[in-house]
Amino acid sequence: MAFGEQPAYLRVADDLRRKILSGAIAPHSRLPSQARIRREYGVSDTVALEARKVLMAEGLVEGRSGSGTYVRERPEPRRLARSGYRPREGEASPFRQEQADEDCKGTWEAESGQEPAPARIAARLRIPEGGRVMRTRYLYRTEGEPMMLSTSWEPLEVTGRSPVLLPEEGPLGGRGVVERMAAIGVVVDNVTEEVSARPGLAVETSLLGGVPGHVVMVVSRTYFASGRPVETADVVVPADRYRIAYHLPVR
Repeated sequence: MAFGEQPAYLRVADDLRRKILSGAIAPHSRLPSQARIRREYGVSDTVALEARKVLMAEGLVEGRSGSGTYVRERPEPRRLARSGYRPREGEASPFRQEQADEDCKGTWEAESGQEPAPARIAARLRIPEGGRVMRTRYLYRTEGEPMMLSTSWEPLEVTGRSPVLLPEEGPLGGRGVVERMAAIGVVVDNVTEEVSARPGLAVETSLLGGVPGHVVMVVSRTYFASGRPVETADVVVPADRYRIAYHLPVR
């Protein structure tokens, strides 16, 4: 094959992709069958099948059991804001402030429980593997649609036997890490975030309404107080529905 020359299945996939993105094959329409692709493009069954697999892997189409393969609707990616903004006393966490906007109509579900820290979380919190942490899982929705997952871990050696043991309960429930930690004399003065992308786990894509294997973005965040990690979290969002935007103050 000459340099720059594409295999037949990629050429077919490129043309079908162009038709999907231009609207020539509308969202929710059935993708041409394997037999039709074979006839229209003059290719083998194998090439037609591989072209369909490419479009499915890219998230442009989805298979429906017993029905066929259909074009997925592709909404305009929404902006998910991240900033260095520090909430003032009495204000909700940044997500709740954003969701308070009348256009967002956001809701969330949360569930907390104590567990031993797995190795990767222990390393981020700089505690021994198996050290006790409070793990809280969140599912955020916007206008009823699932949009983000988050799991946070707080070392019990910091929050144990305190009024802020449970992030979503008590007098400061839902106030965010900075204010909750301040209430027990821990001053958060630094936060780091690392953004990565990977195929979504089956449980993640199921909760987020996607297809297993589709790409998700992961924001790994850790709050520090005088160099000590006091909370770490993984925020997971579908890469095809959201874009992460940062607004950071310059000091």
